[in-house]
Amino acid sequence: MIALEPLAPLALADIDAAAKRIAGTAVRTPLIRLVADTEAEVWLKLESLQPIGSFKLRGALSAIRALSPSELTEGVHTTSAGNFAQGLAWAAREAGVPCAVYAPDHAPATKLDAIRRLGAEVTLVPFAQWWHWLQQHQVDGARGAFIHPGADPRVMAGNATIGQEIFAQLPDAEAVLVPYGSGGLACGVACATRLIRPEAKVFPVERTGVTPFSAARAAGHPVTIPYTASFIDGMGGTTVLPEMWPLANNLLSDTLEVTIDEVANAVRLLAERSRVIAEGAGAAPVAAALRHAASLGVRRIVCIVSGGNIDTSTLNLILGGATPS
Repeated sequence: MIALEPLAPLALADIDAAAKRIAGTAVRTPLIRLVADTEAEVWLKLESLQPIGSFKLRGALSAIRALSPSELTEGVHTTSAGNFAQGLAWAAREAGVPCAVYAPDHAPATKLDAIRRLGAEVTLVPFAQWWHWLQQHQVDGARGAFIHPGADPRVMAGNATIGQEIFAQLPDAEAVLVPYGSGGLACGVACATRLIRPEAKVFPVERTGVTPFSAARAAGHPVTIPYTASFIDGMGGTTVLPEMWPLANNLLSDTLEVTIDEVANAVRLLAERSRVIAEGAGAAPVAAALRHAASLGVRRIVCIVSGGNIDTSTLNLILGGATPS
């Protein structure tokens, strides 16, 4: 395993620079009120409305546009379950360079199809191999610049622009709920929150049974936990990335857990009440708000609906009242 330096907190200048890099392509997404019976106001930051249906476009654009032409000579590659790969494929196509994607073999077909449509080459590998490459920040034998989907300062700065927008749209927001995957979204948003509205809290959301951040917080350091795949493919893993841990531990509040059934119910509610299509990870913060709003003790909660790339067959099951196995 390659020893990696812990990521440093972002400065406001880093976030401002990323905002300029992604301007004109990434959408300044709307913030809308969810009609639901909760103890607090629940607002939805609709990153599902980005051109690729996910917030990941922000980080991918920020990273690629920060590279020099010489660094892009052989193209780029990444390890991604789908959404970041789409963002990188989009940004690489715009830059006119090749993009290779290494994805776990349980990645949703709708995401894999989108990656290929954007011109990237996709290689499916077992989850253990994929996770190993994600941890070591390189794919053995791959060519081009490796862009990590989360633990990269340029990617994290792109993600932080979401937090910047939230507090411009709702200055008195008191809590932001974020799905916890690699930590790049949660920590990016938390960096922006600390700089703009330090009294607000950022809560990571994890699936019951797959809670690497919660396990690390309990142990005081990253630990390895079992991983089981589900339709909530955009969050969770076997451990918190060591390079992300100090930043995440310092910036984030305690985990809000949600079950698979609660996430499926949130997907259904978003479609029925708000006409919003969300994937599992995108609906998880809404599930957490519905379950935990009363215990948070705040008036205004923002849920980052991180993406809407859900397989049609999965969505049909959920809308029919079932929870995908």
